[in-house]
Amino acid sequence: MSIPFKRKDGFEGEKLISIPEKVWKDYLIKYPNLFHLYITHIGYFPKASYHYRERRKGCNDNILIYCLQGKGYYVIEHKKFEVKPNQFFLLPATEEYIRYWADKDDPWTIYWVHFTGSVIEQFNTSLNINIFKGPVEIGFNDKALEVWNNIYQSLEMGYSIENLCNANFCLYHLIAAFLFPDKHIQIEKTEQEDLINGTIMNMKASLEKKLTVEDMANRYHLSTSHFSSLFRKATGMPPIDYFIHLKMQRACQLLYANESKIKTIAIELGYEDPYYFSRLFKKYMGISPEQYKLSSNKRLDRVHADY
Repeated sequence: MSIPFKRKDGFEGEKLISIPEKVWKDYLIKYPNLFHLYITHIGYFPKASYHYRERRKGCNDNILIYCLQGKGYYVIEHKKFEVKPNQFFLLPATEEYIRYWADKDDPWTIYWVHFTGSVIEQFNTSLNINIFKGPVEIGFNDKALEVWNNIYQSLEMGYSIENLCNANFCLYHLIAAFLFPDKHIQIEKTEQEDLINGTIMNMKASLEKKLTVEDMANRYHLSTSHFSSLFRKATGMPPIDYFIHLKMQRACQLLYANESKIKTIAIELGYEDPYYFSRLFKKYMGISPEQYKLSSNKRLDRVHADY
């Protein structure tokens, strides 16, 4: 590949901050438990013609690059990837050869951040961030850009402990906005979301009943298997487990208020057998209703004693 002119920065309209290594060394000594992950560099390169970086020995930082317009490429350990608009890639800290650059005819516009820390290896392993994952398609990520700007503005104001804390705590939000975009990007409600929300609202209004998966599925004219699959994908648990969790949550509220006997609470939540209710409560909450009620009484006694 022949590139007539290579630039690592210096683009018209760019934004770029590199936090001096000494700043981090001093803060990490002074606050060893505060910055397990921290930002080292952050930037915005608009229409970055001839942008090119080569890292023969890899990089000690994770590198997150979000392509807003145009396109670019990167190579890691001799494997090449193309990056298009509304795609991002997150390269983990590595000793492998890395190279990335803007397309010659349609150079990318990118927001990017480097970050590292004492837990970077465990962080990458836990989230399965690996060098060969490739670019990830994502919608226009206005939430991520909002967080990025917050970070940049904090660092622009200097390297006080307050500014660095705000920037680095926001770093987790920025990463989450890319890794879990559906949790952060506002989109119009789909039919499936209406189904899930409607089911949960119906559950909350029916805590005294014995709903079955068939009951829930029939409301939407779906088979039980298809309904269960949709619900589990959206909430992370089967419909009946979710319903029981809501019942146990209500039981905790009633036990804490200390207004009713356990047998009465069981009946109120659709359990005719108080012993079955107690076993279920202990399974989901880790302690028996009696123990929960006793601990609630002790908390209330302490509060009253304080007054």
